Amino acid sequence: MFAVIKTGGRQYRVVPDDVLEIGKIAGDVGTIVQLGEVLVVGGDTPVLGTPTVAGASVAAEVLDHKRGPKVIAFKKRRRKNSRRKRGYRDEITVLRITEILTDGNKPTVGPRPKREKVALKPADDADEAPKTPAKKAAPKKPAARKAAAKPAAKTAAKKAPAKKAKSDKK
Repeated sequence: MFAVIKTGGRQYRVVPDDVLEIGKIAGDVGTIVQLGEVLVVGGDTPVLGTPTVAGASVAAEVLDHKRGPKVIAFKKRRRKNSRRKRGYRDEITVLRITEILTDGNKPTVGPRPKREKVALKPADDADEAPKTPAKKAAPKKPAARKAAAKPAAKTAAKKAPAKKAKSDKK
């Protein structure tokens, strides 16, 4: 059995256990949401909606809320020194379709239990702990040599320009 649903201005063909990314909808991660705009319910006898199928809905579990890829809108008017760069990322909700409901039924399947991450136990003795090879320090580069300091008298003489004597021309 499949269904065609409409959400966020787009249409999606879904079957149970499908995972799809749609525009952001309200709902916490792990909860079951119902999508009510069902356009077609397919199967042995497909039912077309006018515009939607009465009493039909799709139950889905919210898996994640995330942001989509970055989209850059760059506009330039040549020879006018005019350009504009704007970027944005869409807000996305990831759903897993749990079941397709008809005749106004409520969802029977609850949210799936989360898989717990198995944490490794810390070793009690230092002998039992796995030994990792020590990282070698990167070889240091020799320090750059500084120019030898010149005597102050020579540098002062070079910096001060010689004064010209004024001549009396009249």
